Formats: sequence, structure tokens, C-alpha cells
Amino acid sequence: MAWDSSRKVPLKRLVREWLIYVGIASVAIVAFYVATNRKIDIGLFAGLLASGPMYLLFGSVLAKFGYQRKTMKDLRAEREAAPLARSGGRGQSAVDTSVRTRPAPTKRTSTGPSQHRRGTNKPKRR
Repeated sequence: MAWDSSRKVPLKRLVREWLIYVGIASVAIVAFYVATNRKIDIGLFAGLLASGPMYLLFGSVLAKFGYQRKTMKDLRAEREAAPLARSGGRGQSAVDTSVRTRPAPTKRTSTGPSQHRRGTNKPKRR
């Protein structure tokens, strides 16, 4: 898509996502440094804080180009609508195609221990 300066930038969502990232990354950094008995360097957290403006800038540019990630609500709605689409939308429950039924027996498949008795499967001689 082309750049459109009239497109809205979801700044509230971008800030919320970045704050979640900073929280998880901070906990991971502290846990790693505590587990390895090393001194925590303040520069790591300065780098995390510096990532905020970059994240907002890249997110804003992508939003102006029309990129918008799906929310969890959208993904849930897609997942719930998928079985209806597979069944033709007639309100019937979708058939689970991941479960295979057992194929019908053929002369090459075993039907049980009685098949291998002595003398029953000998080819006929002419």
C-alpha cells in the first residue's frame, strides 16, 4: 500500500505493546543476571528505554503505509468462524477432517491370526 498521511496511528496500542515488552525483557534480564551471579548493568535498561521511541517511530511509519496487525479479538473471531466456513455455513457442525477412518480390508491386509494358518494360503498347483 502507499503512504497515506490521513491514516490514524494507534499510539495507545503501540505504547501498551512496548510497555509489555519492556516489562518482560526487564524481568528476563534480572532473572538471567541473578541466576549467573553477575552485577546488573544499568546500560541494559537504558537500551530498553531507548527502544521505545524507535518502536513508536517504526510502528507509526508502518501504520501510515497501512499495516495493521490483527488483535487477539480478531484472531479469536477468525478461529470461531472457520468451522462454519468449512461446513458451508449451514449451521451444521463441522466434520473433523484430521481424524482418519480405518480403510476397508483388502486381500493384502491382515484380518487377524486365522489368516496365517498352515496350509490355508498355499497357492494352487496345476
